[in-house]
Amino acid sequence: MKLDSIYRLAIEAGMKKDPRGKAGVQQVLADAAKEHESLKGDEKKLFDKERLSNPFSDTRILFGDPKLDVRSAIAGIDVETPELLLVDRLREKGKKIDLCIGHHPEGRALADLSDVMALQADVWAGFGVPINVGDALIAERMKEIKRALMPQNHQRPVDTARLLDIPFMCVHTPADNLVTDHLTRLFKRGRPRLVGDVIELLLKQKEYRNAAERGMGPSVLVGDKKARAGEPFVDMTGGTEGPVNMLEKLAQAGVGTVVAMHMGDKLKAEAEKQHVNVVIAGHIASDNIGLNLFLDQLEKQGVKCQGFSGFERFSRLKK
Repeated sequence: MKLDSIYRLAIEAGMKKDPRGKAGVQQVLADAAKEHESLKGDEKKLFDKERLSNPFSDTRILFGDPKLDVRSAIAGIDVETPELLLVDRLREKGKKIDLCIGHHPEGRALADLSDVMALQADVWAGFGVPINVGDALIAERMKEIKRALMPQNHQRPVDTARLLDIPFMCVHTPADNLVTDHLTRLFKRGRPRLVGDVIELLLKQKEYRNAAERGMGPSVLVGDKKARAGEPFVDMTGGTEGPVNMLEKLAQAGVGTVVAMHMGDKLKAEAEKQHVNVVIAGHIASDNIGLNLFLDQLEKQGVKCQGFSGFERFSRLKK
């Protein structure tokens, strides 16, 4: 399978499970085309043309020939210089690795991470928060994340991949869309009555049980296992944590339990204030599900996949 085909498969998989729906995603691409058309001079030359066909700014081929034939890939949650050095060592020892896939973005994909956060407003709209309110809530948070990312050394691992000649890509929001869809459907089928039932449903997933066996399983951050769960909301896509004040709007819209990868202290305090239960499913375990769901699609195309750097391969393909 060509590297570019793997990249396009990731985009397609993310678009199919995007909370904005097909029309919403197409509108993002149309807006990018309109913006590109309106630009002139250097602004037009410097425009990221990948935005014309890829609505996920945090998913990119970071290094490598798009026409490269890929038969085997290694995937990890965080792939930076140490992991790339390990891959180089494995290749020296004869391990066949054509491509390195990271989940968390690096390079330009990290620099532009804040751009994908706008989709959170669409997720909230699905629960009844007016889209204009959602847009206003996420706008300032996007600026905050953009500012936080500005001083980082985005290109360091990309430079390492180039010097070691290791094809390298990252798949972030598409994988997060996949786990969000997977868990949303899980809760719709399971219809958890209590917060404890949410935990039980999560533990039926191999990735969460594996994490629990290592002392990092799902846990209740706000509320109690015996509390009624109400309407569960899977908060696992859209780049990173949203704004604190979105919890008030979600509570007003009827959300009873937020199921998240992680949650900072300010958000936790607001959840307590709004009497919203919070279940922390686990960051790395949740990322494992999203990446596994994508690699299932990749293996269907004949690419052999293995894991490292916090990622363990669990296949859901029927044997």
